[in-house]
Amino acid sequence: MPKLGVNIDHVATLRQARRTIFPDPIKAASMCERAGADSIVCHLRQDRRHIRDKDIYILRKTIKTKFNLEMSAIEEIVKIALKVRPDEATLVPERRKELTTEGGLDVIKYKKKVAKVVERLLKRAIYVSLFIDPNKRQIEASKDVGVPFIEIHTGSYADAKDINKRKAQLNKIKEAVRYAKCLGIKVNAGHGLNYDNVKDIAKIPGIENLNIGFSIISRAVFVGLDNAVSEMKRLIIK
Repeated sequence: MPKLGVNIDHVATLRQARRTIFPDPIKAASMCERAGADSIVCHLRQDRRHIRDKDIYILRKTIKTKFNLEMSAIEEIVKIALKVRPDEATLVPERRKELTTEGGLDVIKYKKKVAKVVERLLKRAIYVSLFIDPNKRQIEASKDVGVPFIEIHTGSYADAKDINKRKAQLNKIKEAVRYAKCLGIKVNAGHGLNYDNVKDIAKIPGIENLNIGFSIISRAVFVGLDNAVSEMKRLIIK
């Protein structure tokens, strides 16, 4: 069964909406761990729209499980990651105008640049994952740059409008997981997963972690963060 990584970005989104000091993503991370989260995930974006530099330095000191830092491959962010040294760094594509990450990283197109960043992070004993679409060529390119992990982008599955389209996307993810494992790459998955669609993904053999954020933080508005995390955890392990 996969483990649960909780993304706390949207706790910081609420804080930044009023530019105040609460709700505190650091406190949220601790609550998520106590409720059963196996890792804490956050994304240090170039525009700092939610998580800030100070947050990740404090999180590095306070997280008791595993710290997964999502990041672009630009030099400014890479230097911060090398200094902070999260347990894992997930390289993601990033556009300033997007509401959320739109699709996987094009490892084929940016192979040389990605390879250099991966090498630098691995030398600092940081596990590296690439957030990619469920595509064999992208998985092969990921293998070529030497990453131990990939994270399969599940957005197309989550956004599918009918059952047939969802099944088709689910099959793509299953095949991508199988192929990656055959190449010796460990697999995480995430994006758009919620309390209604997570079970079928959680049943796929070979997925190490499911990284989920927005749906958990949204659910917490109604039931509290402890309950929101524990409910998701139960769905994953059933």
